[in-house]
Amino acid sequence: MAKKIKVLIADDSALMRRVLKDIITSDRRLEVVGAARDGQDLIDKAKEMKPDVITLDINMPRMDGMTALGILMKESIAPVIMVSSLTQQGAEVTMQALELGAFDYVAKPGGTVTADMSSVSQDMIRKIKAAASSGVLERLRSRPSRQKPAPRRAASPRPERVRKIAPKPTSSPNHANAFKAVAIGISTGGPKTIFNVLPQLPADLGAAVFIVQHLPPSFTASFASRLNQACAMPCFEAKSGMTVEPGTIYLGQGGRHLNLRRKANGEVVIRTPTRPTHTFMPSVDVMMESVLESFGQDTIGVIMTGMGDDGAKAMAMIHEAGGLTIAESEESAVVWGMPGAAVALNAVQIEAPSWEIAEQIIKALA
Repeated sequence: MAKKIKVLIADDSALMRRVLKDIITSDRRLEVVGAARDGQDLIDKAKEMKPDVITLDINMPRMDGMTALGILMKESIAPVIMVSSLTQQGAEVTMQALELGAFDYVAKPGGTVTADMSSVSQDMIRKIKAAASSGVLERLRSRPSRQKPAPRRAASPRPERVRKIAPKPTSSPNHANAFKAVAIGISTGGPKTIFNVLPQLPADLGAAVFIVQHLPPSFTASFASRLNQACAMPCFEAKSGMTVEPGTIYLGQGGRHLNLRRKANGEVVIRTPTRPTHTFMPSVDVMMESVLESFGQDTIGVIMTGMGDDGAKAMAMIHEAGGLTIAESEESAVVWGMPGAAVALNAVQIEAPSWEIAEQIIKALA
C-alpha cells in the first residue's frame, strides 16, 4: 500500500477540527497526524510532525493564519490549503494568502464555523492530494515575486520552447478584427502565478485580454480589483453588456461563463450566461471557444497552472484555427494538469515558464 499523506489541521474551533478530521480520514490515502488551535501551536507542531500538507484557518488567536502562513512558506515546511469563508472579507484575506504562497483554498459553505462541509469534502480531498505531489512546495516558493508594471520594451532574445507544430491557418470570421485577443485559462496556483504575467503587459497592448481563474462568485470582484491595482492595463470583472476594447483585461465572473458576441457593426460585447452547465463556472473551454468564435486566428490562447483539463480542447481549436497557443511549462507550473492536458493533445506551440509568458505574448503581437 502506498505511503499515506500526512495532514496537520489548524483551526481554533473544536467543531471544525473534528469536521475536517472526519473528511480527511474518509479517504484511505490520507491521515491526520495532529491538530493545532492557533498559529503558534501550528508552527510548533509542524516543525515536529513534518506533515505533507497543512490545512489552515485564517482567524486564530495568539498568531493568526496569515502570520503563520508567512513562516510556513519562509521555512518551506509544507504546502498549505487555506480554509476560509465565502464572505467578502474572507475573499480579500484568501486572495492575500494565495499570493503569499498558499497552494489553494477550500471555502466553508456555511460561514466561519460550520458542521456542513459535505459539499466541499471531495474538493478538499482532491486538493490535499494535489498539494502533496512531488515538487509543489519548491515551485510555490521558487517563482519570482510580483514585479511592478513594466512599459513595453523590445523582447530580449531567449531560446524559445517551441513545439514542432506547423500553424494551421483557416478562414477567419467574416470580418476584419481591429485588434487581437488573448485568452488565458488558469486555476490552482493561479492567483500568485498570474502576477508574473499580467503586470508585465503594457498599457498599449494591441489586444483585449480575457482571463478565467477558477474562483467562487464572491472572490472574483476582489481579485479583479487586485489585478487592476497591479497592472498597467485596467482590469474589470466581466459584466454582461460591456464593450470589449484593446488594452483592457476582463476577468470571468465567478458563477457565470465569460462569453463574447460580435454585433453586425463589428463591435464585440461581453455576455455572462450560466449555460452550458459545466464543472467550472466560469469555464476556460467555454471562454476560449467564444473568444475564438469572435476573433478567429487573431486569438492567442494561454493555458497555465491548474488541476484537470479545462481549456485543453479549446486550445486545440485555437491551434486548428491558426491562432497561437502558449502553455506554462512544467518547470514553473504549480500543477501541470491543465497545461499538460493541452500538450498531450498536441495543441501547444510554445511552452514557457510563467515569468516568460508576457514576453511571448508581446512578441506575438508585435
